[in-house]
Amino acid sequence: MNLEFFYQDGYGQFIWPAFTFTFVSCLILYLKTKKELKKQEKIFFNEYEKLHVIGIKTIERKKNLKTKEALSSSSI
Repeated sequence: MNLEFFYQDGYGQFIWPAFTFTFVSCLILYLKTKKELKKQEKIFFNEYEKLHVIGIKTIERKKNLKTKEALSSSSI
């Protein structure tokens, strides 16, 4: 294998640590962002589920009221 690639004309000692630092920093940022996204998604879906259940109950109540109104008006 050609070691000249790793030496980079004598600048390899500067290039490879910089490359490694950048790669590790981006990897850590990615992992933290992914963890925070999962946390926020969990919070959002818990709230959405509560709102969805409340919405369904409200719609059911409205349907029941409309049905009662329709039945009471038709019998007159």
